[in-house]
Amino acid sequence: MTTPSAPIVSMDVRHVGGGAAVVDIRGDVTATCEEPLMAAYEQASTGGTQRLVLNFTGLEYMNSSGIGMIVTLLVRANRQRQKLAAYGLTDHYRQIFELTRLDEAIGIFDTESAALAPASAS
Repeated sequence: MTTPSAPIVSMDVRHVGGGAAVVDIRGDVTATCEEPLMAAYEQASTGGTQRLVLNFTGLEYMNSSGIGMIVTLLVRANRQRQKLAAYGLTDHYRQIFELTRLDEAIGIFDTESAALAPASAS
């Protein structure tokens, strides 16, 4: 019998200047990714980060618990008066963000440069 493995997810943080940080998400976003997601948020929030961009181009799978993790992240960002944006979502996950109305609270963009553009910060 095999034991369940650790969540297959990695989250790397890049500070890109202008008060912005990008979290590169690779793998599965589920309830088991709470610790790496919140650790990435803490790392991204250092140095007066005002805009946090989630890069979903490496996303393999996200379930309802993963959506819940994104909502938790959104609440934390709102408390710190940080703007949250995302890019790289497949059509399937874009539709889920629309159905859950997350797209009203998180800016959804096609590219990193669009998500980081000053005009998108409002």
